Amino acid sequence: MTGIENRPTGRISVEVELTNHRDILRAEAGVIPPQQVRRAKVCAVAGTRATRLVMSAKIAQQLGLETSGSAKVRYADGRTADRNIVKEVHLTYGGRDSVFNAIVEPDRESVLIGAIVLEDLDFLVDCINQRLVPRDPKQIVSEAE
Repeated sequence: MTGIENRPTGRISVEVELTNHRDILRAEAGVIPPQQVRRAKVCAVAGTRATRLVMSAKIAQQLGLETSGSAKVRYADGRTADRNIVKEVHLTYGGRDSVFNAIVEPDRESVLIGAIVLEDLDFLVDCINQRLVPRDPKQIVSEAE
């Protein structure tokens, strides 16, 4: 055994809250009561090789998310598929939040958090301790040239 088999894979699990962002705006405007905002706490896998936020069709439907188009998805084994994109998914984790589009996978169990989400929320993947950590705990840091 070389020790490679025991190395972390670059994928860790965390619990995130997903919310329909349009519901949040409607609740803030007084159109719906706050308790009618559709939300779900779900297990999410942060994958350093993934690009976007990916969720199951079941969660997208539960949150009432609107389809905004489609994207070609390439899997690690080389397969490709066309998948729907839903918009205005409000993701909250670790005291940080933002709004994203998400790829919809019909039979997916967990949510996948890709690089776009990690970058936007300024989280680093700590594979050794199996957690996401903010680069700066006080604030999001943005790079600019």
